[in-house]
Amino acid sequence: MGLGTILLIILILMLIGGLPVFPHSRSWGYGPSGVIGVVLVVLLVLLLLGRI
Repeated sequence: MGLGTILLIILILMLIGGLPVFPHSRSWGYGPSGVIGVVLVVLLVLLLLGRI
């Protein structure tokens, strides 16, 4: 397993964990998962281009 694959798995887990499903985080909206989603998309593009 390469470094890119490990980063991808960690970011996917962070994306799932950032969803506002708990009562205390409902007021956060989709901000945390949106930021993690953008980072995930950038990482996927870098992986597909072979930069990582």
